[in-house]
Amino acid sequence: MRDDRREELATRLAAVRERIAAACAAAGRDPSEVALLAVTKTVPASDVAMLVDLGLTAFAENRAQEAGAKVAEVADLRPDATPRWHFVGGFQRNKAKAVARWADRVESVDSVRLADALDDAVRREQDAGGRADRLDVLLQYSVDGDPARHGVARDGLLPLAEHVASCAGLHLAGLMSVAPLGSDPDAAFADVAEAAAALHAAFPQASALSAGMSGDLEAAIRHGSGVVRVGTALVGERRLTSP
Repeated sequence: MRDDRREELATRLAAVRERIAAACAAAGRDPSEVALLAVTKTVPASDVAMLVDLGLTAFAENRAQEAGAKVAEVADLRPDATPRWHFVGGFQRNKAKAVARWADRVESVDSVRLADALDDAVRREQDAGGRADRLDVLLQYSVDGDPARHGVARDGLLPLAEHVASCAGLHLAGLMSVAPLGSDPDAAFADVAEAAAALHAAFPQASALSAGMSGDLEAAIRHGSGVVRVGTALVGERRLTSP
């Protein structure tokens, strides 16, 4: 059964990589410019271990406490591997401490209050010897500015960036965005590219752009995304199960 799953993941990974390569070729970009972030929030640690064996090095989770257990389990399964763990999706400020324990990057900072909670949690972890480095942060940008969804609108982007850049425990690394459901992906990602360029112009260290998922990664790559977050196309529709 495990061999069947490994073969399935290998096949899916090859198909995703082919899509990225084709999208880069169409956009006149080098495939090395686009990193694949495997969204593993719905799969067990055993699947992550298989993906590590297949060469993936970056994984994304969106449930703080569940992710911490998975990170530890993957470390036990593959003790010689050094995967990078990203947190994607919204979370409450009271989860900042849990996230700061394991995350290398948080891609969903959209408020000063969340930034402050993460900054405080990271500095506490540093003081306790739990981590030595700052936490990479991407600002989550809202294309349509809908307050019912996560993300900061265009007029709040640079003020939030200035605040994050002032946080001793955080490193402002760039921008993340999701195309609104039902929108034209090309129009959405053109807007995202403009926002990313404005952020980078004001904060040169903020060069990362994470945009595009299973259904729209080609459009995101056309508009300059350097990270595509792929879940369903890579791991399939699966609920979390024991390995």
